[in-house]
Amino acid sequence: MSKTGLYLVGARGQVASTVALGAVCLSRGLMGSTGLLTATKPFQRLGLISWHDLVLGGVDIRPTPLSTVAEAVCRTAGLMPLPEAVRESLASVNEEIDSGTAVGCGRAVRDLAEGESLSDTLSLQETVCRIREKISVFRRRHDLSRVVVVNLASTEPPIHLNPAHAGLDGLEEALVNNDRDLVRASTLYTYAALQEQCAYINFTPSNAALTPALVELAQKRGLPVMGNDGKTGETLVKSALAPLFSIRNLRVLTWQGYNMLGNMDGRVLSHEENKESKRRSKDRGLSRILGYQPHAPVGIDYVPSLGDQKTAWDFIHFEGFLGARMSVQVTWQGFDSILAAPLVLDMARLADLALRRGERGLMPHLACFFKDPQGVRVHGLVDQYRMLMDYATRVNAEKDPDRKVVSLAKEK
Repeated sequence: MSKTGLYLVGARGQVASTVALGAVCLSRGLMGSTGLLTATKPFQRLGLISWHDLVLGGVDIRPTPLSTVAEAVCRTAGLMPLPEAVRESLASVNEEIDSGTAVGCGRAVRDLAEGESLSDTLSLQETVCRIREKISVFRRRHDLSRVVVVNLASTEPPIHLNPAHAGLDGLEEALVNNDRDLVRASTLYTYAALQEQCAYINFTPSNAALTPALVELAQKRGLPVMGNDGKTGETLVKSALAPLFSIRNLRVLTWQGYNMLGNMDGRVLSHEENKESKRRSKDRGLSRILGYQPHAPVGIDYVPSLGDQKTAWDFIHFEGFLGARMSVQVTWQGFDSILAAPLVLDMARLADLALRRGERGLMPHLACFFKDPQGVRVHGLVDQYRMLMDYATRVNAEKDPDRKVVSLAKEK
């Protein structure tokens, strides 16, 4: 049976460690499939990669062992201690994690780096070559048929897009000229991954990861890509709740959002330049769902005592019949990494399927997994879910054209 590599950028972070923990437990039959969309009935006939055939590896700028981070996530969530067999499996995954780079990531991310990492003295082209070599070695060592790279690294400061980002020629000229102002670490990871014939998912809000130039490269090399910013908490609730107001013709006057989080992501987002990337990805969906822009600021604060737990509060002030003004308040509390990890595993399986099918460019059917899905203007959660179900319906119909296929959205 062919195996697929899941190569994680930021592989020792809390989300990545929870992804690894989940993959290990699923492959050993130690946990159920709650939270995994691809484990539901509509996806059972797609021939998705099994958990046993998924091999994990990646890069990070920190040396903290994977099992240490996973145990901390479990403690915060009140879960049982890790069995020794799971610890041993995580130790094996930890051996597959190599040194990464923090080029252009800002002081907040650079301050996290400990031990060995790709040196800033390397040129951009040399850094790309080192990343490519790491992916290639990982592929050869495990005799992998395919590799899916997922960016789970800390949020970078946004990059101002200019003509150099609009096309592949401009990007490659920037690499040749070692123009560091035009790239971030995520740019280099994406470029290297695509040159190594990997599918690519940007789970972060970092806008340098999938510029038009990199989407062009994906098209040129016949590879599937998608981003940006995994939709796990407040924005997930917002994308489900906002259509209610449009359907009832209620006018939203204010949608005030406030987020508190205490993990490494929160620490990085306490820096204003990194926080700006997050704000941008959280802001776009609401106006596209409503058709207008209400007053909708989003606050993000770092609260260290919360650990991996996060709390989000939304205050919605709206106008109804006869001009009466009313309000809704929603509080969302959850564990950041445990909400995010199943999305990563779902998308890894779907990206692997896209690789096998020869799909290229953006994967709009994955929109329901993202706050700011590229190439997609549909932001209502139900409509995005229907896009994914329609995709599954088409794939099943292509596999079995003689079978009468109904919308899988009705099967769930």
